[in-house]
Amino acid sequence: CENCFCLNKLIWDMILDIVVTKTNDGFTAEIPSLTGCESWAHDEDTVLSKILELAAFYLKTDIKKFKLDKARRIKSQSIYKLIFNKSV
Repeated sequence: CENCFCLNKLIWDMILDIVVTKTNDGFTAEIPSLTGCESWAHDEDTVLSKILELAAFYLKTDIKKFKLDKARRIKSQSIYKLIFNKSV
């Protein structure tokens, strides 16, 4: 039934922090809650693109499901929130 609630499929929202740091030679990005999920690039846009691709690989999900929200900037760091639905 199209409008029936299905107990066999569980969906929840996940929110992960992405920390982007300006360094002397470019930018680094990491997702602290995903061990080893780190990237480097010459500019912030590229490092964000790379870390999203890596996160999609780690989480075994489609990158199109991601929503990125810039939360705050503290000195040389920007904190982003990676939001997506994960279904099991």
